[in-house]
Amino acid sequence: MAEHKIYAGGALRQLRRVSGLTQAAMASALDISPSYLNLIENGQRPLSAALIVRLAERFGFDPARLSDDHGVGGAAALRRRLGDPMFADLGIGADDVEGWLQHAPMFAAAFARIYDRAQMVGDAAGVGGKAEVETVKLVRLEIERWSNHFADIDAAAETLADELRLTNPDLYGAIAERLRARHQIALRILPADVMPDSLRRLDLHARQLQLSELLSPSSRCFQAAVMLGQLEARDQLEALAAGAKLPDRAALRLFKRHLAHYFAAALMMPYGRILRGAEGSGYDLPLLERRFGVSFEQLAHRLTTLQRVGARGLPFFMLRIDRAGQVSKRYAGASGSPMVDGAIGCARWRIFEAFERPHMLVHDHVVLEDGSRWLSWARNIEGQARDAAASPARFAVVLGLEERFAAPISAPAMQGDGGNWGDGARQANPIGLGCGRCQRADCIQRARPPIGRPLIVDERARPSAAFSFG
Repeated sequence: MAEHKIYAGGALRQLRRVSGLTQAAMASALDISPSYLNLIENGQRPLSAALIVRLAERFGFDPARLSDDHGVGGAAALRRRLGDPMFADLGIGADDVEGWLQHAPMFAAAFARIYDRAQMVGDAAGVGGKAEVETVKLVRLEIERWSNHFADIDAAAETLADELRLTNPDLYGAIAERLRARHQIALRILPADVMPDSLRRLDLHARQLQLSELLSPSSRCFQAAVMLGQLEARDQLEALAAGAKLPDRAALRLFKRHLAHYFAAALMMPYGRILRGAEGSGYDLPLLERRFGVSFEQLAHRLTTLQRVGARGLPFFMLRIDRAGQVSKRYAGASGSPMVDGAIGCARWRIFEAFERPHMLVHDHVVLEDGSRWLSWARNIEGQARDAAASPARFAVVLGLEERFAAPISAPAMQGDGGNWGDGARQANPIGLGCGRCQRADCIQRARPPIGRPLIVDERARPSAAFSFG
């Protein structure tokens, strides 16, 4: 088997500078020549296993830092930031991004922080809540740094799921019995008027986990699994939350909630079983929903997390939007999709048709301005809670995948009201990343000209597009 080579010159150079050493001094401490150390720092030689051991012994270096990108989120996330139109004229390629991360990781991290902070300020200006926007954004960036895959949680949930299956094939019943027998907590379903403002509540005095009758069967199981995860995977959840070093209590609690929800999904859809099921069915989404007893939203989110080393699923992304195009959930996974941050404002993307077609999957095949082609599935869903008028919230959940990864998807999953993607029968739908970022001049759906482009008004002619620009 070929040995995996580790090029980590940036991490080694940072360690040397923090230690206040010259190349000659560090080379002497590591029993190598200064010229060899210089080659390593410049990415021309890999780190050997023996050298990594010496770094750990003599400098207290944690080998895990070799893969630490200081919050950049990896090459895909850096490419997504550099996909902003303001950088379009620079001609930055994939090799440039990889080289930047390899040779100058701290500069890449500095750029990512500046760009993300600018985005947060812009978001806050739009909604008038800077602190709240920053909290959500920071948690999202931490999730993205892990590509929304938490191996320790997956392993713990998979082990527990196998154990529960031996006691009861019905997962909800097995969780209820586990809570009762091991933690002295009973499950109780209460009327909506008794729990008007909550869907799940832990009453420690009564030793009850109280669930609203508004919850669907899959949501009841999910909420019970969240409680079990908080009790039995507490060490893993706390360790991950502490390692995030989030700046305030609200961000920390939001991240811990995400981790608990991750555990619940992993318990309902254990890694090995959901990956085998997805691959064996050709990613037949309705079939997987029924097989695992989950909702479309739960399944879509879980499919973005399948990034285990040696057993990876397809690199999906997932969004949850409302009719106004506001995003309440966005997970890039390992997709690197620029549509996670943009495109929701593009009226050409057919995902909004899901609101008009309840219970149907709306398919689309789109092409972005950079030429990348993507597939999407969208379905209208109703939230579990209701307002004072007994009206539930309505969203569209979107699952997306770059076309070049679509070979494992079966023909039935590729067909629907959006046409057949597999045989190229349907022309890709050209969309942009929102009117302010889109440079397409012939779009008849455009609501405004691109940012930074001058508006052209011809009094003697009316073009087909609403706006013309220079």
